Order: sequence, then C-alpha cells, then structure tokens
Amino acid sequence: QVQLVESGGGTVQAGGSLRLSCAATGRTFSILTMGWFRQPPGKERELVATIRTATTYYANSVKGRFTISRDKDKRMVFLQMNSLEPEDTAVYYCAVSTRISITPDDYWGQGTQVTVSS
Repeated sequence: QVQLVESGGGTVQAGGSLRLSCAATGRTFSILTMGWFRQPPGKERELVATIRTATTYYANSVKGRFTISRDKDKRMVFLQMNSLEPEDTAVYYCAVSTRISITPDDYWGQGTQVTVSS
C-alpha cells in the first residue's frame, strides 16, 4: 500500500505561480509512475502530467507552464505551476502506480484546491 498527501494548494491571481507537493509513504519502492490530475468545477477529472524515471508527459493545456518533478527515492512528487490562468482552477490530485499508466484503481491523494482569480 502507498499513502499520498498533497499540499501547496491555495488561491492565486492570474499570472501567478504555485508549487504543489505530494508526499508518498508505504511501499514507495514499488512505484513506477507518479502524476498529477485535476478536476475543474463541473467537469471530469483530467490528466495534467506524469513522470516515470526521466520521462515526462504533459497535457497540451499546461505545456510550457507546468513542470513535474520527483525525488530519486519516489517519496515526493512536485508540480510547479507558472503563468496560472483561471482555467487552471480545480482540485488537484496526486496519484502513483506500479504500472506505466495511472488508473482509478491505483493510489490517489485526497486532493488540494487551486483557485486562480482573474
């Protein structure tokens, strides 16, 4: 089992920055892929970014503005969010998997709210 706790959410003005952190505890040695998802108000949850060894993936909507990173022990994963837009307002979730792709059946955090005001 892996437990995840996110932090770093909050309210920021458009154009500002936030850094989300996610702490993983438990069987972290089994983690292969770490990622961030988000669920905007009234919308479906969507993939934001993933990282697996040195390979990263970003949704088109955040490319060039967000950066995902993790520590070498896979106990922390971060999401640096720059040039934030009101459309980035959402609950952000950290998730990890022992497989290449993260699915709803994998390990998820409780979410942290990010609100971007215009």
